[in-house]
Amino acid sequence: MKTKLILTVCVALVPLTFVGTALAAGGKGGDEQAVRDADSAWSKAAGAKDLDKTVSFYADDATVLPPNEAAVTTKEGIRNLWKGFVDGVTDINWKATRVEMAKSGDMACLTGTYELTMKDGTKDHGKYCEVWEKKADGKWKCGSDIWNSDLPASGPAPSEKK
Repeated sequence: MKTKLILTVCVALVPLTFVGTALAAGGKGGDEQAVRDADSAWSKAAGAKDLDKTVSFYADDATVLPPNEAAVTTKEGIRNLWKGFVDGVTDINWKATRVEMAKSGDMACLTGTYELTMKDGTKDHGKYCEVWEKKADGKWKCGSDIWNSDLPASGPAPSEKK
């Protein structure tokens, strides 16, 4: 009788375990989707050449690490960097291919691919990595951003012979 009671209690608790696990994963999954959505909206803003909206996805203390340039660590510097992109491209977009959420739930690392076309017709494609931070107001902001091309680096210009 005692064995039957214990078995019944255990069988009754198993579904509760699955429900608890699903609820815990749902919270993390919700944050992951929020970060994916923010990154997608950011790509759309950049593609629409909306400079203010594009820059708004960065945290106030963000660091941007563009290829072949010094790190950019101020909002004004980030805005100037993006102004150059917006003015110089006809098309830009990116898509996250992987999202890693911190166990704490307040940070996420995104990696993905980008494509862009410059006004002169030059095309580029490559990969990026972003670190997103969940701020006190619950909004996700990009704190670190780095990207680089998959195309081979161009060599130095040939020197003139005298």
